[in-house]
Amino acid sequence: MDDLASIRRVADHFDLPVSTLHYWERRGLITPHRRFGQRHYDAAQLYRIALIRLWRTTGQMSLNEIVAVLADPADAPGWRGTVTARIAAIEAEMAELDAARGYLRDLLACPHEDAPEECEGFRAGVALPGPVSD
Repeated sequence: MDDLASIRRVADHFDLPVSTLHYWERRGLITPHRRFGQRHYDAAQLYRIALIRLWRTTGQMSLNEIVAVLADPADAPGWRGTVTARIAAIEAEMAELDAARGYLRDLLACPHEDAPEECEGFRAGVALPGPVSD
């Protein structure tokens, strides 16, 4: 048990509030060792913390999704469905961001300095209700 990291050291290393580690413990995501009443983490838990943090930031997964993925397989055998759904949501967000980037690039190329809503590239991508003419 000499290869344990204190909760403060772990929080500082991963740039997390100690309260976040406490919360993750309450949610059943991590299991610290207790030494003199203080929480300490072994290598397996440190990798788990790194994974949770990665999923929260780059994977944009909710804590409920992470709980579903990391749950005991007997309790949650469908964790792949959670991951598949998250991938689909990320792909949809990426498509929206690509569309937004396209509109913004069109606006930058617009010759109308004071009226970006008059730019042809922007107007081409906007559907208007009913028969409307300029």
